Amino acid sequence: MLVLSLPIVLSQLMQVAYNLADTFWVGRIGSEAVSALSFSWPLVFLMISFGGGFTVAGTVLVAQNKGAGNHDEVNHVAAQTLGFVILLSAGFAALGYLLTPTLLPLIGTTPGTTVHELSVEYTRTIFLGVAFMFGFFMFQALLRGWGDTKTPMYLMAFGVVVNVVLDPFLILGFDANPVFGVLGLESLGASLFAATGFAGFGVQGAAVATVFSRALGASVGFALLFSGRVGIDISPADLLPERETVEKIVRIGAPSSVEQSTRALGVTVLTALVAYAGTAAAGVDTATVVAAFGIGNRLNSLVFLPAIGLAQGTSTVVGQNLGAGQSDRAERAVHVSAGVIAAVLVFVSAAAYLFAEPIVAAFIPGEEAVIAIGADYLRIIGPTFLFLGVFNVVNGGFRGSGSTRTAMAFSLVSLWVLRLPVSYVLVEFLSMGPTGVWYGIAVSNVAAAVLAAAWFTRGTWKSSVVERGAHAPADD
Repeated sequence: MLVLSLPIVLSQLMQVAYNLADTFWVGRIGSEAVSALSFSWPLVFLMISFGGGFTVAGTVLVAQNKGAGNHDEVNHVAAQTLGFVILLSAGFAALGYLLTPTLLPLIGTTPGTTVHELSVEYTRTIFLGVAFMFGFFMFQALLRGWGDTKTPMYLMAFGVVVNVVLDPFLILGFDANPVFGVLGLESLGASLFAATGFAGFGVQGAAVATVFSRALGASVGFALLFSGRVGIDISPADLLPERETVEKIVRIGAPSSVEQSTRALGVTVLTALVAYAGTAAAGVDTATVVAAFGIGNRLNSLVFLPAIGLAQGTSTVVGQNLGAGQSDRAERAVHVSAGVIAAVLVFVSAAAYLFAEPIVAAFIPGEEAVIAIGADYLRIIGPTFLFLGVFNVVNGGFRGSGSTRTAMAFSLVSLWVLRLPVSYVLVEFLSMGPTGVWYGIAVSNVAAAVLAAAWFTRGTWKSSVVERGAHAPADD
């Protein structure tokens, strides 16, 4: 399990590097630019989550068919899932591009302001690259189900390097770019600027770098899948959707899609609540609060994404063992994984609490108001990191078994029952301002982990979705 999970965790950390690189360089423009990223991210996350939820079906079907020895079926379901998800991406790209200017004000932007315009530019550019993002995530999911987590990690590393190299130049241009200063090549930067006049795309440059690097990664991933060099060998003919297979993909993937998209929608609502809390709090600027929340969320992903990575590795182990009829080993994998993530996150929690202010300051130097609010966020959320990790691992076990409806239920309860209502009460009725939202998040992290762990002990999730049992996921 650890051999499978470590490359996934490293891949998730690289995903964080994407986000942190964007935030770091955009932060050099100013707090309005960082606010634009914060407002844009919920919409981008919503889009990725809805389509990305179906990648879970790819992982589950590949893992359990491999465990059951159905190697021909592995290739078929891999191709079917890939084709289905790519078709979804085309619709999302068009819909997202058209609706972006209408949706952003619902989160908290004000049409006509700089923050709104920057948010529209960034979000629309990301939507244009949706197919590449979905394709790359699908490649990762299929290889993860097969048990190869190293190849996606190498491909992620390639994409991160491309993104990190492009970011400072596409965002800031050549004129007085700090990269040239660090390398002692100021004259080269001046010469390039004189020759091209390129002053950067600003916030949109971060989106262009992300889309371009994802496109490269997806292209390499597709080439590997069609060549058969990674164990899975798909053919163009299998990409055409077949009713029976698509129904199985939807049956398994739809709950995860609903789970992830509603979680993303919850992030959107939470961002709007943070903006409202900033408006309601005396002496606090809304853009400042949202910028702090955005930076805090990016840093929080240092915990969330590695926990998700370990959960995804656990899903593979659970899926392959259930496919092979070894439910006890599947259960042990979840116990071990939960113990590992809890032990690691104890130290991460301590670091977040003790060094909250300098950590936030590294991403937006000189913005004292943003730094102070962001540091409060980390100090309140930090002590609950281990609960967040355990919750994600247990939910990963549910998904690996095909009980995606159970995982969906707990995610919805965590966000829509425990987090948002508590945050709203603390902001609206106890007048705690943004701090009320921070405490609402902390409460939900602890309560959700306790509830999911208690349900896991019932054992009703121990079933397979492939021929060995020939039944649908247990509706527990």
